[in-house]
Amino acid sequence: MSRSVYKYTIEVLKKVSFNPKLFKKELQKASLRLLPYEYYELIIWVKEYTVNKPALQGII
Repeated sequence: MSRSVYKYTIEVLKKVSFNPKLFKKELQKASLRLLPYEYYELIIWVKEYTVNKPALQGII
């Protein structure tokens, strides 16, 4: 079940990536919902996803 939460979180982050404040808020919510290893994977995903998005860089 938890893996579906991870995938859902990625989808939400993609949808709110137009707004850095919303992106950060959703990332903070994810830190409470996900298991530690999933959150670590999410952080890696965020770093790769934000490479070409200057507005989102530095959020982590």
